[in-house]
Amino acid sequence: MTNALAAAQDEAVPDFPMPRAAGCPFAPPPEMMKLHAEKPVSKVRLWDGSVHWLVTRYDDQRALYGDQRLSVDTGQPGFPFSNEAFRNSVTQAPPSFLNMDDPDHARIRRMVTGAFTIKRIEALRPAIQKMTDDLIDAMLAGPKPVDLVEAFSLALPSLVICALLGVPYEDHDFFQENSSVGLRRDAKREDVRAATISQLTYLQDQLDAKATDPGEDLLSDIAARMDAGDLTRQEASMLGVLLLGAGHETSANMIALGVLALLEHPDQLAIVRDTDDQKVLADAADELLRYLTIVHMGQRRLALEDIEVGGQAIRAGEGIIIPGATGNWEADHFPEPERLDVTRNARRHMAFGFGIHQCLGQPLARLELQIAYQTLFRRIPTLRLATDIEKLPFKDDGLVYGVYEMPVTW
Repeated sequence: MTNALAAAQDEAVPDFPMPRAAGCPFAPPPEMMKLHAEKPVSKVRLWDGSVHWLVTRYDDQRALYGDQRLSVDTGQPGFPFSNEAFRNSVTQAPPSFLNMDDPDHARIRRMVTGAFTIKRIEALRPAIQKMTDDLIDAMLAGPKPVDLVEAFSLALPSLVICALLGVPYEDHDFFQENSSVGLRRDAKREDVRAATISQLTYLQDQLDAKATDPGEDLLSDIAARMDAGDLTRQEASMLGVLLLGAGHETSANMIALGVLALLEHPDQLAIVRDTDDQKVLADAADELLRYLTIVHMGQRRLALEDIEVGGQAIRAGEGIIIPGATGNWEADHFPEPERLDVTRNARRHMAFGFGIHQCLGQPLARLELQIAYQTLFRRIPTLRLATDIEKLPFKDDGLVYGVYEMPVTW
């Protein structure tokens, strides 16, 4: 830790993350928005007592995402881990390209980029539409109320990523449970280690099977890259773990929380439900991504060189936290940001990050959201919460915001 940050230990430095206001499940924490207004580059204290820089302004955040003097390498001394469970998860597992700097990051990422082009993803629309309808059929045929998370929002992206990777959906309970361990703030080191080993073993077995009997799926492509020597066995396995976990976890939370936001804004819900314009649906999905910004612990970076951000000097070796919610709720870029407006052009939001590390699967996530929101409300127009919103168990303690369960009826 630098002298400047060590000295800050004795100052009045706010803790991060910051609590949301009671009764405001969608708005960023008020203390964080206050810092954004008064001191957009400031020091905050993390769970382990370390002090790092919080950068809240949209333009500063966008510049940082493109700054090659910053590192995402979690092996760097002083990296600002979001919680102990996440630190355990990355120290108990082989390196993932998610936490690599270039050139290794670029080398691995470009091997799977082709599978997530807009054209390739759009070709999946009929299949995703059928999966969505089948899940809603099962909901309508079953008892009420139903947990929307289990029956729909978690099931849909799990089905999609299994089909894309070529992994049996019958194994979804296994990988959903294991991939969620490292996202829980209270996860113990031994639990994270066991879950990581289980996932790696599972993916290695899947890759071995694909190498012997390849199919028309992404895991077969990765296995071929491994056999050709483009990827090590360890890199291929970690790539599979990342795609399988990230492919369902964030979309699942976004679907459920987006449904909740629309239920709380019936005028916006009606626009999504009644339109036949794909551009309107695309705008609605992006506005919900902006409004909710579910990666609520912020993106993390470490300065490799001295830099200046918003007039503040940040020294080499100091950590930086980039909370997307503040940038996505900045009135200069999104007028009346507290208002959910699905007709807004919110495409420049940073819910997926920005720059070379922005989310690889964002075309797939956008398509899933567009189909899920409209189909659900068209087919079940009387859908409503089966409990008070205040009673919902929100994921304030996780790396990704959402709800643990959401009982609905109609």
